[in-house]
Amino acid sequence: MFQARLAEVQRGVQAALDAAIARHPAGQLRDAMCYAAAGGKRLRAFLVLEGAALHGIAQLQALPAAAAVEALHAYSLVHDDLPAMDNDDLRRGQPTVHVKWNEATAVLAGDALQALAFELCCDPVLGPPDRRLDLVAALARAVGAAGMVYGQALDIAAETAAAPLTLAEITTLQAGKTGALIAFAAESGAILAGANRAPLAAFAAALGLAFQIADDILDVTGTEAQAGKRLGKDAQAGKATFVTLLGLAGARARAAALVAEAEAALAPYGAKAQNLRAAARFAIARQM
Repeated sequence: MFQARLAEVQRGVQAALDAAIARHPAGQLRDAMCYAAAGGKRLRAFLVLEGAALHGIAQLQALPAAAAVEALHAYSLVHDDLPAMDNDDLRRGQPTVHVKWNEATAVLAGDALQALAFELCCDPVLGPPDRRLDLVAALARAVGAAGMVYGQALDIAAETAAAPLTLAEITTLQAGKTGALIAFAAESGAILAGANRAPLAAFAAALGLAFQIADDILDVTGTEAQAGKRLGKDAQAGKATFVTLLGLAGARARAAALVAEAEAALAPYGAKAQNLRAAARFAIARQM
């Protein structure tokens, strides 16, 4: 049931992204935006739509928010891959945007995808103006200098730090770089409904950290075909990861404990949250 639902979300979100990008002028920039926004697991979009469903919001009504979080995520990957950042040449199994085109096109495509995310969050179908304003504000906080971008800055600083980061420091870094956008995705349904966000916030905090631990495990045990990107770069750079600090067995145990914590946070929703519980298990089972 979960896999079928995830595939449905993937199709719907891809169609929504394609339609939104197609409204822009034809040319290299639009091509690069389409390229960057194609593929991926769409786990963040899944969280948006399932969180909305918990509050009685239909998929079509929440779809612009789901597309927005994926446009924002795509922008972050395009910029993260740039030579000035992680300098990666492979993403989702394909050449990165700056490799396929050039650095300027990659910067501009990322900028345009970020702007598109906020435009999508303003779509009237999402509900009353005050709810849409709350959504835009939440996204801005999640991805700005106290959230995702802050985590990216900490990650860059770690590359030249005198000593590897501690476990607490890595947890803070990843709560921004990876966790903040996951938190927005999970909470957006409650935001649109004007409902209590606390249970979904607790769910997302545990899920986001488990997701990153699983990524660190994949970096050690997986293949580039599984990851769709180059592996082992953190180890080559001497950067601390959850695996280097906890050990492989310890990292696996911590990820599993976090998934259990995420599932427990969904107790107020009962059986209605079954797909979200499955998503938490999927976040680590796909890689471990």
